[in-house]
Amino acid sequence: MNKHLLCIALAAASAQAAAAAPADDGAIDERIATLDALVVTGIAPVAALTFVTDPRLPRQPVPASDGADYLKTVPGFAVLRSGGTNGDPVLRGMFGSRLNLLAGDGAMMGACPSRMDNAMSYVSPETYDRLTIVKGPQTVLWGGGASAGTVRFEREIPYFDRAGARASGSLLVGGNGRNDQVLEASAGAPRGYARFTGNRSQADDYRDGAGREVPSAWRKWNADAAFGWTPDADTVLEASIGAGDGEARYAGRGMDGAQFERTSYGLRFEKKAIGGVLDEVSANLYYNDVDHVMDNYTLREPDPSGSMPMPMASNVAHRTAGGRVALTWRGERWDLIGGADARESRHSNRSAMGRGAYRAQPWTVDARLRQAGIFAELHAHLAPGRHLIGGARVDRAEAEDARALTGGMMPMPNPTAGQTRSETLPSAFLRYERTLADRPLHWYAGVGHTQRMPDYWELFSPKRGPDGAANAFAGVAPERTTQIDLGLRYGGKRVDAWVALYAGRMQDYIVFDYLGGGAMGATTRARNADADIRGGEAGAEWRPAQDWKLGGTLSYAWGELSDSGQAMPQVPPLEARFNAGYDDGRWSAGALLRVVASQDRTSQSLGNVVGRDLGPSAGFAVFSLNAGYRFDDRLQIAAGIDNLFDRDYSEHLNLAGNSAFGYPADPVRIHEPGRTGWIKLSYRY
Repeated sequence: MNKHLLCIALAAASAQAAAAAPADDGAIDERIATLDALVVTGIAPVAALTFVTDPRLPRQPVPASDGADYLKTVPGFAVLRSGGTNGDPVLRGMFGSRLNLLAGDGAMMGACPSRMDNAMSYVSPETYDRLTIVKGPQTVLWGGGASAGTVRFEREIPYFDRAGARASGSLLVGGNGRNDQVLEASAGAPRGYARFTGNRSQADDYRDGAGREVPSAWRKWNADAAFGWTPDADTVLEASIGAGDGEARYAGRGMDGAQFERTSYGLRFEKKAIGGVLDEVSANLYYNDVDHVMDNYTLREPDPSGSMPMPMASNVAHRTAGGRVALTWRGERWDLIGGADARESRHSNRSAMGRGAYRAQPWTVDARLRQAGIFAELHAHLAPGRHLIGGARVDRAEAEDARALTGGMMPMPNPTAGQTRSETLPSAFLRYERTLADRPLHWYAGVGHTQRMPDYWELFSPKRGPDGAANAFAGVAPERTTQIDLGLRYGGKRVDAWVALYAGRMQDYIVFDYLGGGAMGATTRARNADADIRGGEAGAEWRPAQDWKLGGTLSYAWGELSDSGQAMPQVPPLEARFNAGYDDGRWSAGALLRVVASQDRTSQSLGNVVGRDLGPSAGFAVFSLNAGYRFDDRLQIAAGIDNLFDRDYSEHLNLAGNSAFGYPADPVRIHEPGRTGWIKLSYRY
């Protein structure tokens, strides 16, 4: 599909979710940026590089089963697919810890060495009140190293000005056995509250557009409770506890996820409107423990002709504990946020041949990771409509190699056993924003620099490190990213439009070489290489008449290893979304056309810890419809048909189908669901 035609088509279209006009003081609009329609098909920025939405709203395609699935509605995001759920989010071609992923302002680390259970696998979007995304290295408030961006799933404080109770819930049924239930209930009085959120979600294997069954079934649940003390409307002390579990089949992996057990504890304190220059204080502590089991016998039968002919299982766990404190000072023409954060995690594992035999094995700790940082971010109000925002932070990161042996089936003594690596990592950004007084136009220009410690998967998962290094732990250097961001937003009476562009240099970009070809069991080597990146997103919305909206968005990412000229691996192709919507306050209807170009800029020998480029991919177009009805302010119903014309297609970012499910030895991408209908009933009391 011709990329230039897509660009021309976008110029004639407009976005479903328009950018809100910035406040004159340049502060981020804290309102939830929802669409008038009952079904979300796209999200637009509410401020420079910042996207905010309510993840409880129905969205199309069929409402999300995990955090990564919901992020796909944000321009610039894609998902590395391996089955029906638990894909890995990718922003602008950037993957892994380049995205700072937070749930309840706490870090959630997956445990699988190949990221079968990435952090978003443990997030049920509908149990959170708000999703906030900042693209690029344009904030230092929520951790270092976030060269791609920061993602926060947040829960708000349910303050009660008088004794009472609130509740909301939803039921969803759909094709391929989809069946979801969500419940949120809270009760309280001016002095305190209790809140419960829970969900259950399941689906069977789906059929693609050609009628082939794709192993992809999942079942998962989450339950979280919070108890808060609110001596006044501006003060809260909250304790929380949570748990969850699930299972998932993966067409693109040699094992399935037989357990996704999560245990979470949290404590947070907030004090606002103090009244002096020091205006706010916030602090939180968190503890997240995941216990993940992968095996080849619970949700499938071992493949006697494959690389794992006998029943086997691997049990991995990742415990993360940390905290953050931030203080906000406000002057007549400035706001300053400063504070500190810290995090410590421990990864352990055990495995065995035979059904359930791993339970008799002892746990072995293989890695310990630590990080501590201090940060400050200043917003200076230079003049009406003129703002300067900047920040800096310094992190101290450590990684300890606790492995006595390495090498898989034939382990050898680990040359870096007991060694600790320490790095000091600075980050900073500066951005100028201007809102014109005589027209609804806002623009910004910023530059950011961040340094990132190699994460667990880059230090401990590769079988080899750079040439001359004992292993990846000894040889992979921190990654350094410098990026320029430019943007423009226009908010008119009938037309809204926005564009965000970026260009950067990544020094010591961490890339995986896949040696010896193959998929399962291929030798991987982690190394550093300089890379150039650029791209952007754009969107527009046109309201031709009352109750009607027409719109579209465009996303493009490009990357290249500057020393070799190879294409950066795992970069999604050009994508456009076109929307049409009608909403009269009671009835709503909408259509979504998603058009994806072919991608021929690939490097089949390169990839990341999850997988490698599988070669060029074909373009496709998928058309979906939705409709909704508001019975009243409390009761709503929404329905949709995804992939209306039953198109047979696959995403570019993909894992090869596994031979245990009958896929051929030559890499074959996993195809997406065919025509799928769904209906969702939501109630709020």
